Amino acid sequence: MSDESSKAQGPGNGSGETRGREHAHERSREQWKALAERELKASPETITWQTPEGIAVKPLYTADDLEGIDHLDSMPGLAPFVRGPRATMYAGRPWTIRQYAGFSTAEESNAFYRKNLAAGQKGLSVAFDLATHRGYDSDHPRVLGDVGKAGVAIDSVEDMKILFDGIPLDEMSVSMTMNGAVIPILASFIVAGEEQGVPRAALSGTIQNDILKEFMVRNTYIYPPEPSMRIVADIIAYTAKEMPKFNSISISGYHMQEAGATLVQELAFTLADGREYVRAALAKGLNVDDFAGRLSFFFAIGMNFFMEAAKLRAARLLWTRIMEEFEPKKASSLMLRTHCQTSGVSLQEQDPYNNIVRTAFEAMSAALGGTQSLHTNSFDEAIALPTEFSARIARNTQLILQHETGVTKVVDPLAGSYYVESLTNELAEKAWALIEEVEALGGMTKAVAEGLPKRMIEEAAARRQAAVDKGEEVIVGVNRYRLENEEPIDILQIDNSAVRAAQIRRIEETKRRRDGARVRAALEALAAVARTGQGNLLAAAVEAARERATVGEISDAMRQAFGDHEATPEVIRDVYGDAYRDEPELAVLKSRMSGIAERLGRPPKIMVAKLGQDGHDRGAKVIASAFGDIGFDVLAGPLFQTPEEAAAMALSEAVNVIGVSSLAAGHKTLLPQLVEDLKRGGGEVIVVCGGVIPRQDYQFLQDHGVAAVFGPGTNVIEAANSVLDLLEGRRRNI
Repeated sequence: MSDESSKAQGPGNGSGETRGREHAHERSREQWKALAERELKASPETITWQTPEGIAVKPLYTADDLEGIDHLDSMPGLAPFVRGPRATMYAGRPWTIRQYAGFSTAEESNAFYRKNLAAGQKGLSVAFDLATHRGYDSDHPRVLGDVGKAGVAIDSVEDMKILFDGIPLDEMSVSMTMNGAVIPILASFIVAGEEQGVPRAALSGTIQNDILKEFMVRNTYIYPPEPSMRIVADIIAYTAKEMPKFNSISISGYHMQEAGATLVQELAFTLADGREYVRAALAKGLNVDDFAGRLSFFFAIGMNFFMEAAKLRAARLLWTRIMEEFEPKKASSLMLRTHCQTSGVSLQEQDPYNNIVRTAFEAMSAALGGTQSLHTNSFDEAIALPTEFSARIARNTQLILQHETGVTKVVDPLAGSYYVESLTNELAEKAWALIEEVEALGGMTKAVAEGLPKRMIEEAAARRQAAVDKGEEVIVGVNRYRLENEEPIDILQIDNSAVRAAQIRRIEETKRRRDGARVRAALEALAAVARTGQGNLLAAAVEAARERATVGEISDAMRQAFGDHEATPEVIRDVYGDAYRDEPELAVLKSRMSGIAERLGRPPKIMVAKLGQDGHDRGAKVIASAFGDIGFDVLAGPLFQTPEEAAAMALSEAVNVIGVSSLAAGHKTLLPQLVEDLKRGGGEVIVVCGGVIPRQDYQFLQDHGVAAVFGPGTNVIEAANSVLDLLEGRRRNI
């Protein structure tokens, strides 16, 4: 018998000791269970938490929960990268503090960026206004209420040069959240860099370029899915060849969670999108190792602290599995790198300073999950654009986390946690099952076309809203521990008309100074590339941008070939109502509804409208679904209506109420116009609105004919009762 064998059989090393440990573990577990039952006066199983993802979170996790998990021995920097894409993670270099910002004009945003960079921010993340997102110049009649709101207005290279004036683009990493008008924006950025003296090969940063997500949730698309996927592939091909330091795509789950997706849905649909983009790039003839290392991801971090950290770990595990299918030669091609942003939907209008605490917890979760860069939301973003004061607190939240908590000293400090490792494994298993369901449909493009992701996310959003309204999900300051009286906080106001006037002047000056014939030739060349499929769209757009073609002109050149995408609005049924089925509040509400319906001769009809270029429709969809379940006849208006178009539809459909959902700060321009257009049409229609609307604006809206304003966090049942109050108050006119 060898020495090794004798050691294995010696005292304290045999199977007897193993059996002894197992018996001791079993005894201690039974003792804990007995103690817990005495404390609870019930089985510990009664306090198991059923999450929206379908995960049963137990009150206690032990080593037993780690049995069969394959990734436990993995190391950071090595596949499958569960513990992080870098060997030393933050101990070697902390995550990048990349605050997302942009508002008003390029001059205003530039001043804001430079001040934040001087105060410790390490990277730029640019927010564009909705006119820019949708490929319209600021002088277009459809964007009256959108210019300079919720982002910076960019109409040409001239604006882009001002935006980065004094910011060296060979040193600063720039992230740009852009999808619909991604071609003209990236082209303008490339030319602005050249004219700053920075060749495109030296530019570093990320362009979001994630169009599949737009068709699912965010809706800032322009073209139909097929040509949109061509745009994605052309950008990947161009940057792989010309911009080796630039990330060609940021595959985004953030907006899915913001729209109501569960963490499993966010994880699965984001990675399935990524798989689709890889296939699109390979179809262009690219080698997987030439572009895979520049793919990046973008996840939301909400309030489920440990599960959000586990989600990032599971994402890396699953992406490695997906990329192995394509047989890359480089380890970096298997690696998931991600930016994260704290949740916007978790922010509340009520008692808004609580949002500082929420953001800090979410930021810690992102750090423990191993993000590569992070944006922390400002506490006032449920109300208006961030002020300088609120933006400083948001930025300092990250600085404190990096410098004062010690979280950067150890790689993956949650590794080995019974709970977190179990969550990581279960999230991965559930997400993989959903990814396989998408694959069975033929991939994500086909799944999106069939409406599967959108339908699942909207159902999840309606279920969550019902849980919040019923108080099953507690939100401090909203449905529990609410203040009796709240004072409005200071907010940032943008003069939309002044911004638009300034942008129009610059457009006119740019067009006056450029060579019209050269611009027309460049735009015709771009249109030909779009029409024939021969050539690269981004390469052609760079030439057009260099000649000072505008964002709108470049977008329209592609519209000639591709057309516009028009979504058909659909309303899900029997989700919100099912959650309230046995609740007395719903029975009382339906009783009131029947009385009004009897007087009208039909159920009251409400049109849920989105005005301007604001495609964020979670709130609109939740209201449409819930009001339909309550008994209203619901008409879901199409996205991107002008006030005149919405008024015409409301009058032709004989609606009693228009409910406008606004999340992009255009309410002071668009709602008064809607009221006037309804008056001109001679109709008696009640106008109400809800969304991200500062309390300071309530009186303005009411003075201009809006009957009621419902801020973030409004209980849907209470909102429905308020609408019925308005209908009953106007009984003689109905």
